[in-house]
Amino acid sequence: MDGEGESGFSELRDDISALVEDARLYAEAEVAFQKTRAQLAGKLAGRSLVLLVLALVLLHIALIALAVGVVIALAPYVTIWGAIAIVVGVLLIGVAVLVYSAIGSGKQVGAMFGSDDTP
Repeated sequence: MDGEGESGFSELRDDISALVEDARLYAEAEVAFQKTRAQLAGKLAGRSLVLLVLALVLLHIALIALAVGVVIALAPYVTIWGAIAIVVGVLLIGVAVLVYSAIGSGKQVGAMFGSDDTP
């Protein structure tokens, strides 16, 4: 009976050793998978950023072309200097509206993280 007990413990020890080895292999495989996944995500994020920058450059060029086109279209009606003044004035009004909106949003963010004592 003593031999059976040792045999049972030996089998249990072997099973536990196999379980520990399987868990170690699983953990290594999971770490390798997550590393690969992070590398792929990094590459895709970089590619997305480059494409976004290119899109913004093209948008900027298109807006410049639109402004030049509007100046050319208005020139016969209000002279070239009047057309330039109108286009620049409208663009500056747009900038002012955007800056005012950004300041308002910034104040809201500041209010979220400010102390409760300030209104």
